[in-house]
This record gives sequence, structure tokens and C-alpha cells, in this order.
Amino acid sequence: RNSWKTRPPISTELTTHPLTTVTPLPPKLSTMDAAEEETGQVNLVSKEGDSFTVPADVAKMSELVKTMMDEDAEDEVAEIPLPNVKASVLKKVIDFCEHHKTEPMTEIEKPLKSAVMSEVVQKWYADFVNVEQVLLFELILAANYMDIKPLLDLTCATVASMIKGKTPEEIRRTFNIANDFSPEEEAQVREENKWCEES
Repeated sequence: RNSWKTRPPISTELTTHPLTTVTPLPPKLSTMDAAEEETGQVNLVSKEGDSFTVPADVAKMSELVKTMMDEDAEDEVAEIPLPNVKASVLKKVIDFCEHHKTEPMTEIEKPLKSAVMSEVVQKWYADFVNVEQVLLFELILAANYMDIKPLLDLTCATVASMIKGKTPEEIRRTFNIANDFSPEEEAQVREENKWCEES
């Protein structure tokens, strides 16, 4: 009649069973997602329709591209159209972004400490902007459109270095700007802005 008293308590078995202890798994999925994001690729499409495949972390130096990629996050390989950027210019922009990942550009001091760009930034960046004026201004427009601050800083600083220390006549010659003022009008403008030259 009392044989049931010899059985081990069921409740004790259940509370001490190994399965009752749950060990949380490490967040492998989130780590993989982050890795995929870093090593993923994106296709940047130029004005002419040429496609350039670049690493996602390089492409995301452009705030415009970053925003567009975030909007199309479900796509394995995003395709970003850049209708305002020519292929030849886009290739230069990509070169800049790739190099910036391995050797970040020195922050440019304002005002410029020198008209020689190699004294303002590292040699690679000074050589990068040692191009014809047409391409330089196209790079400025591309950097502004794609919202790449370091590239915009570099290209604008290069233009500033071309102006630094020059007279208005020299600046006009440098940039092939026609002088629309008569000698009298120019003298008047100089007189009105004399305070600026003195400072």
C-alpha cells in the first residue's frame, strides 16, 4: 500500500533536468549580417550606362549612395543609377574612395596654409587633383551630387590654391574668364572693395 512513497519525487526530477536550463545562443546571425554588409557589393551606373562594381563600404562613402542602398536593403547586389556623373569621372571618384579607405586624407586646414597641394594633403591626393580644369570641375560637381565630403573638400581646396595670391587679372587668365568690366567700372569696384584687399 505504501510502495508509492519509495518513488523519487517527480517534481525534483523535472526541476533538476538539464533541459530546464536554457543557454542563449550567440548572436551569429547579426554578426553575419554585418559582415555581409561590409563585404557586399554595389553596382554604380554612370550617365552613359556603364556599370562599376565596388565594395559596399567604399560606395557608402557617398551619402547619396548610402541612402539609396539603405532604401533597397533587400536587394543582394544593389544597382545605383548616377545620371549626373560621366563614366570617366565616376571611375576617378571610385579611385578616390578606394584609396581613402586605405589612407584617409589629412583634414584640410582653412584657410589654406599653402598654394601647393602637396603641402596641404598627402602626395597621392595632390597628384589625384593634378588634372585639367574641366575634369577638376566635373569632380567638384560629382562630389557635390554624390555627397562625398572629403572629395569635395579636396577639389574645392585645389581651386582655392589656384586663386591664392593671384591678382584678378591672373585669376581671369587661369580660368579663362572674360573681363566684362570697363576700366572705369573695374576701378570703381576696386575702390568699393578696398577694405577687403587690405584685410
